[in-house]
Amino acid sequence: MSSSPENADVTMQDPMPATVHTRAYQQELLEESLHRNIVIALDTGSGKTHIAVLRMKHEAEHEPRKVSWFIAPTVALVEQQYQVIKTAIPVSVGQVSGASEPNQWKDAHLWRQILSSHRIMVTTPQVLLDALHHGYVIMGLDIGLIVFDEAHHAIGKHPYNMIMKNHYHDLPRRGTIQDPNSLVRPMVLGLTASPTYGSNVEAAFRDLEMNLDCTIRSTRHNRGELAQYVHRPEFKHYTYLSPVHTWDGCPSVNYQALKAVIDTLNIEDDPYVISLRSRLTKLQPGDDRRRIDQQLSKAIDKEDTFTHKGLRDFARAAEDICMDLGTWAADWYVAKVIERAKLAANPYNNIMSNWQEKEKRYLLGILNRVAVVRPSSDIEVIINELTHKMRTLVDHLVEEETIFRSVDEDYSGIIFVTRRDTVIVLAELLRRIPETEQLFRVGCLLGSSNSFKRHSFLDITRSIIEESQADILRDFKIGDKNLIVSTSVAEEGIDIQACGSVVRFDVPPNVVSWAQSRGRARRRRSSFVILFEELGPQDVVRKWEDTERQLMAAYNDPSRALESVEEEVDGMDGYQDFEVASTGALLTIDSAIPHLNHFCAVIPAGGQDSHVPLYELDPPDYVEGWHALAPMERQVDPYLGPWGATVNLPRALPVHLRKFTVDRIFRTKRRAQQSVAFKAYVELYRAGLINNHLLPLSSVIEPEKGDDVKAMLAEVAKREGLTRVSTQLDPWRTKDSTSWFAHRLAVKSLPELQIFTREPLPTFIQEHLPTLYIPGRRELSMSVVAVSSEPVADEDVKRARQWTQRLFSRIYGSRMERDKDDFSYLFLPAPSWREDDWDERRSWQEARIAHGETAFNETRATANAAVFGATFGHPDGLGLVRGMKKFDKPLRLLRWQHEPLSMEEEERLREEYTDSDFIVRYPLMVVRTLPKRRNFLIPFPPESVDKRIDRPADEVPFLLDPYQTLVELASPEEIHYTLLLPSILRWLQMALTVNDMCRELFVDSPVAQTPLSLLTTATTAPAAQEHFNYQRLETLGDTVLKFVVSQQLYAQYPFWHEGYLSRKKDHTVANSSLARAAVKSGLYKWIVRDRFVPRKWKPHYISDAETPPLIEPAETAEQVPMEHAEESKGKKKSKKKAEDLSTKMLADVVESLIGAAYKHGGFDTAIDCVEKFDLGITWKKLPARLEEMHKVDDIEDIPEQLALVEQMIGYKFHRRTFLVQALTHASYQGESAAMSLERLEFLGDSALDMVVVDYLYHAAGKNYSPGYMHIKKEAVVNSHILAYFCLNTSLAVEASMPMWTPTGGLTSVDDTQRVYLWQCLMHSSHRVLEDHNVTFLRYQKRGAAIARALEEDAVYPWAALTSLQAPKFLSDMVESLLGAVYIDTHGDLDARVVHEDVDSLHPVSRLGIWAAKQKPRKKVEYVLEKVRGKVSCSVKVDGEEVIREETSYRSKISQDEVRFRAAERANAVVNAQDITVDDAFLSDDDDDTFVVPEMDVVEDGLEED
Repeated sequence: MSSSPENADVTMQDPMPATVHTRAYQQELLEESLHRNIVIALDTGSGKTHIAVLRMKHEAEHEPRKVSWFIAPTVALVEQQYQVIKTAIPVSVGQVSGASEPNQWKDAHLWRQILSSHRIMVTTPQVLLDALHHGYVIMGLDIGLIVFDEAHHAIGKHPYNMIMKNHYHDLPRRGTIQDPNSLVRPMVLGLTASPTYGSNVEAAFRDLEMNLDCTIRSTRHNRGELAQYVHRPEFKHYTYLSPVHTWDGCPSVNYQALKAVIDTLNIEDDPYVISLRSRLTKLQPGDDRRRIDQQLSKAIDKEDTFTHKGLRDFARAAEDICMDLGTWAADWYVAKVIERAKLAANPYNNIMSNWQEKEKRYLLGILNRVAVVRPSSDIEVIINELTHKMRTLVDHLVEEETIFRSVDEDYSGIIFVTRRDTVIVLAELLRRIPETEQLFRVGCLLGSSNSFKRHSFLDITRSIIEESQADILRDFKIGDKNLIVSTSVAEEGIDIQACGSVVRFDVPPNVVSWAQSRGRARRRRSSFVILFEELGPQDVVRKWEDTERQLMAAYNDPSRALESVEEEVDGMDGYQDFEVASTGALLTIDSAIPHLNHFCAVIPAGGQDSHVPLYELDPPDYVEGWHALAPMERQVDPYLGPWGATVNLPRALPVHLRKFTVDRIFRTKRRAQQSVAFKAYVELYRAGLINNHLLPLSSVIEPEKGDDVKAMLAEVAKREGLTRVSTQLDPWRTKDSTSWFAHRLAVKSLPELQIFTREPLPTFIQEHLPTLYIPGRRELSMSVVAVSSEPVADEDVKRARQWTQRLFSRIYGSRMERDKDDFSYLFLPAPSWREDDWDERRSWQEARIAHGETAFNETRATANAAVFGATFGHPDGLGLVRGMKKFDKPLRLLRWQHEPLSMEEEERLREEYTDSDFIVRYPLMVVRTLPKRRNFLIPFPPESVDKRIDRPADEVPFLLDPYQTLVELASPEEIHYTLLLPSILRWLQMALTVNDMCRELFVDSPVAQTPLSLLTTATTAPAAQEHFNYQRLETLGDTVLKFVVSQQLYAQYPFWHEGYLSRKKDHTVANSSLARAAVKSGLYKWIVRDRFVPRKWKPHYISDAETPPLIEPAETAEQVPMEHAEESKGKKKSKKKAEDLSTKMLADVVESLIGAAYKHGGFDTAIDCVEKFDLGITWKKLPARLEEMHKVDDIEDIPEQLALVEQMIGYKFHRRTFLVQALTHASYQGESAAMSLERLEFLGDSALDMVVVDYLYHAAGKNYSPGYMHIKKEAVVNSHILAYFCLNTSLAVEASMPMWTPTGGLTSVDDTQRVYLWQCLMHSSHRVLEDHNVTFLRYQKRGAAIARALEEDAVYPWAALTSLQAPKFLSDMVESLLGAVYIDTHGDLDARVVHEDVDSLHPVSRLGIWAAKQKPRKKVEYVLEKVRGKVSCSVKVDGEEVIREETSYRSKISQDEVRFRAAERANAVVNAQDITVDDAFLSDDDDDTFVVPEMDVVEDGLEED
C-alpha cells in the first residue's frame, strides 16, 4: 500500500492499513481546520485526503453525537474514498451513492438508524441534498463536520452549492449557541487542487469562499517540505501545422459520401415526424393536440429528431477526426461506425436497445445509401494520410518513451482528448503505426453515462470499445497497459496512479482542466505536454501560469479574511422555497421539477408508458400550425420573454389537481416551468398526496415499522421464520377460585352424570353441542346444563374426587400420577343413576379384602374373574376385563363359553398360557379388544355404509382363562363414560377457549354471537389435526378483508390514485400487519394448536394449570409474556414445551375469524370483527362508505356511444358518471373531468374476487378445499380470461345504407355493424390503438377455438388464452366496469360465474405437482431461449428434455405462452393429466402439507422489452 491514503490501492483486501506519517504541512493545515472552516488547496498527490481523514478522526473522538459527512462528486470517488476512510479510522463508516439504489433511502426511520449507528458518512452530494430536502437529515442537529472533496465544484447550481445555500447559511454560527442540542452550523473542510473556475482569481476566490463559508488555504510555514512531495512536471509544448484542407473541405471520401446522403434527407421522412403528423390528424382540439402541434413544429424547425441529429453529429465527428488525425482516420471511423450501426439496427441485436424499430429501419435505409469505401490496411497509406498534429504526437511519444527507458524507468502516460470519438480512432492509429505499436499497450477511457436519455450514436461508438473502464484501469495499474487515451473523465474522480507523461492533444478549455490534468503527471521525473496549432493561442499557458501564481499568493496570504455572506442577496429570478415545519423538509424551485417527475412516475401506468408531467409554455414557441406554413411564412421575430407555463398531470388525479398555471412573469422558459412545477407540488402536498417529507405517500402507505417490529419481536421472537410464544390458553386454569359448580352432563342412551368445575360453564345452545360418533352405536347427542348457581357442598366434592379417580384410573391409570387427585374437573353419578347390582358386587369385594380372601392382583376395583363368575352366575354385562399380566390391555367380554374346545382350539389356548401346569377349566371367557377409535368427535367416514359398525379386520374374538383374568367392578355405563369423557373434555376445552376469546376480545361485539362451531373452526389450526380447521374460513376471510379494506380506502381517500390505494391495502392486509395485530390483541392465546391424542390422554390437574409450561427456548424475559414472567422467576427450569406459531398462522386466524363473522352476519359483522384489530384505517359500515362513493359531481356531455356499453353488459346505470370513469384511459386528453379508470379497477378487482370466492365457498355439496378455491378463482379472475371477455363482448348496431343500382334505383340495404367493448375505451394514445388492433387480430384468429374450449373441454385453456397476448388495460376495463356497477347499485354482488366441472389446474402447477409426487422427487426445468425472432421452451425433467415448444417472439408475454404450451404437452408425455390439486397435499403425518414443486426457469438470450 502506498504511503498516502490518497494513493491507496482501494482494491486491496488487507484490512490493516500501512503506517502513514503525517507531514508537517499536513499537520499545519489540520490544526487550522480545527479552529476555522478552510478549503485546503494543494496539488494532486500532496495528501489532502490524509488531512481530511485526520480531521474526521478528531471529530469522531470529540463529537459523540453528530456525524462527519464526506462528499465526493462522483460514484467512483465515493467508493474510492470510502475504502480509504474505512481503512484509516476505527469507527463505523457508511456509504450511499447513486449506485446504492437511492430510492430505498427514502425512509425517515432508515436514515435515523443509519445516523445513530455510523460516525462517518461518505456519499455523493445529491444523496445528502435529497436527504436534507426531505428532512431525513437535519444539518444543524445531525452533522458536526462536512468535507467537500473537489471543492471547486461549489458554484452555480451544483449540489455542493445547493447544500450550503439551502441548508447551511441560514443556521446560527458556531459559538453563538451554547446548547449542543441546538441547531448550529457544522464545521466545513474543502479539498481541491484548483480553487478557481476562470481567469478572474479574485472573483473565483470570493464566490467559492462565500459559497462554502471557508477561507482557501495552503501551507505557509512548510512550503519546502511540500515541494519534496509534490513533483511539478516539466512543461513542454509542441506546435503543429494547420491542416492544409481547412478551407477547401474534408478530403475523406467516406465523409463526403456520408455528407452527400445527409444533405438529401428530408425531415418529413423521419419516423418521429411522420408519427407526430399521424397523431395530430386523429386528435380533437385540446391540450394534447396543442402539445403535439408544438412538438411537430419544433422537430421540423430544429431538425433535431433523434436520427437526423445523430447523423449530423456523426458527420461532424468524422470531419473533426479528419482535421485532427487524417484522412485515413476519418475513412476508418465512418466505415467502422456504419458497420456497427448496421449490426445494431438488426432487430435481433440489443446494441441500440433504446431505439424504436421504425427508427432502426429508417437509419438502416439511410446508411445503406452511403457508398462506403473500405479503408486501406497498408501501413504506408495510413502514415502518409496522418496530419502533422498526429505525426507530432507520435514523435513526442517515441521521444518520451526513449527518455524513460534510458534511465531504466517504465513509461506510463495519458493522452487527454476532447472528443470521445477521437479517443477511439487515436487509439486505433497508435495500435497500427509501427513506431508506437511495439512501444505502447493502449487502452481507452470514455467515461460512462447512466442517464435514462438516449445518446444517438454514442450507443454505437461505445460498443466499439470491448474492455470495461475497470479492466483498463486495472491493467494500467499493474503495467499491462502503459498508455491511456482518455476524455476529461480521467482528470479527476478516478483513481489513476501517478504517470510519467501527460499529453494534452487538445488545448485545455480552462485553468481547472489545465491544473487537474497536469496533476496526473506527478512522478518524480515527469512531463506535461500541450500540442499547439502553429497559429493558435499559445500565450494561454502564460495566462494560466499567471493565474496559478495569483492563486498561490491569495491562499498563502495570512491577512486575507473571509467575506461575510450573512446578507447575501439572491439574484436568481423568481426563487421560491417551501418548508414543512414538522420535518424540516424543503422544496425549492430548483428541485420542484424532479420532485414532480418522481410523483408522476410512481403512479401506476397500466402497462403503458410511464406517467410524466406535461409542460406548455405561454406563449408557445410556435404559432399553432406553424409546421403547415410555407417556408416564407415561418419567419417570425423571436420572442424574448417574459414567460408563463402550464403543467398537466395524469388523469389518475382528480380534476382540480390536474392542471396548474403561472402567469407570464419569468425571464426564462426554464424558470417558468420550475415555478409551475413548484406550485403544483405544493398543492399536491396540501391535498394530502405528498407526505411531510415531501415525497409520495410511501411513509403513509408503509408506515415506519421499526418500533412496531421491535415490540412485536419482544413478544413473538422469530427463529427461521417461526414465531415462538407462550402456550395457548388453558381454560381449566382459574384464578383464586376454591368453589365447585355442578352441571348435568347427558349423553343419549346413557345415564346422566354430574360434572363439577371451578367456574360455572357458559350456557351452550343445543345445536352448538357436538355429536359423538360411537362404534357399534348410533350418532349420539349430548347436553351440558347447569344444575344450580350455588357452589357444591364439600362432601359432594370429596365423593366426586374419589369417583373421578376410580373412573379414570381404570384405563388411563398408567399415565396418571399416583396419589394425585387435584383434578381440574370432577365427576359424580347423578342422583337418578342406579347401580344396585354393581354396588352389591363392590361391597362383596370389600368384604373379601377385609377377610383376606383376595387372590393375586385383586384390588378393591378388580376381582378375579373365576371367583366373580362363580359368585354371581357368570353374568354377561361386564364393562371391562383384563389379563393379569402387567401390560395386558383392557378388553370387552362378549360371553362366557361353557362348551368344550376342540383339540386344535385347546392347543392354541395352551400356547397363549405358557405355564406347564396350565389346566383348561370351564367356562372360558370370549373377549375382544376395545375399538381403536377413541376420538368420538370425528364423524364416520362417508364411505361407511353402516355407521354402527367400525371394526378393523384384526379385531377378532379370542379366549381368556378366567382364573388368570380380572374383572373391573364397574358398570358398562361407567366404562362408556370413561372412554367418552376425553373427547367431551376436548370439546369443552375448545368451547371454553372460544368463550374466553368472546368475553375478552369481542366483548359487546356482534361477533360474539357467531355460532360456537364457526368460531371454534376459525381458531383451530391444522397442527391440532382435528377433523376441521381454519383453512376454508381463512380463504373466505382473506377475500372479505381485502374487499372491505378496498372499499374503506376508496371512499376515505377520494384523491388517491390506484397506486396509493393498492400499496395501502397491501400493507393493511399483509401477513406481518395481521400477525402484529394478533399479538397485540392476544389472539395467539386462543389459537387451538395442541393435538388431541386419546391414546396418550390423561386427566388435567389443577397444579398443572397453576404452573404453565414455558415455551422453548425462552432465554430472555422478552420471550415470556408478562403474565408469566414473574411466576418463572426463581423457579427451577422444568421441561419446556415448544409450540410454533408462524407469522402466517397468526395472520390466517385473523382472516378466518373475519370469514366466520362474515358467514354469520355478512359484511357488517365482518367489519365489526376487523375493528377489533388495529390495522391503521378508519372503519365504517359499507352502506355509509357507498354513500361517500356517490359524492361525486355528475359529468355533463356524456358520449352517446357509452349507451352501447350498457346494452352489452345488460345494465343501465343510474349515474353514468361511473360508466364514463370506467371507460376513461389515463392517456385520454378530452375535456372530460372524469378520472381515469384505475381507481374503479382497484375496486372492481376486489369485488370480482369477493363474488367468486363467496360462490365457491358456499357451492352446494362441494365443500371445496382452499387449494381448489384458489385454482378455480384464478381461472375466473386472471387477466387473460378477463381480456378475452372484453374482446368477446360486442353488440350488433343496426343501420342501413342507401344504394343506387341501374335496375332498382335508390334502395336501402342493411349495414349492420358489430361494436366491441374494447372499442369503447376513451383514450388518446397511438400505442393503445395499435395494441387494440393487434390484439383483436389475434382474437379473430384464436377466439373461436378458445370459446369452444371454455364451453366443451374438460381442461381449462391456459395456453390458448395466454396466446392472445392481451395488454393489461383490456382486463382493467372489465374490472373497472364491475367496480362502476358495484357503486351504482349501492353494493349489489349478486352473480354466478364458475363452471364447476372444468379442471382449472394450471399446466405448470400440474407438472410441478407430478414431479414432487415421484419417488424420488424429480426436478422440472424450463429452459427459455430467444434466437432470431423466435422464443422456444424446453421442458427438462432431471436434466433430460421431455418436450420443446417454439413460437414467434412478439413481446415478453410470448415467453409465458410458449412455457404454458410446453407444460401442457409435457403433462401428456409423462401422463400427468390425472393430477389434481389434492395431489399437492401429503398426509404422511396426518397434516396438510403442500408439496412445493422443485422447478427452475432458465432464460438464455432474453432481454426485457
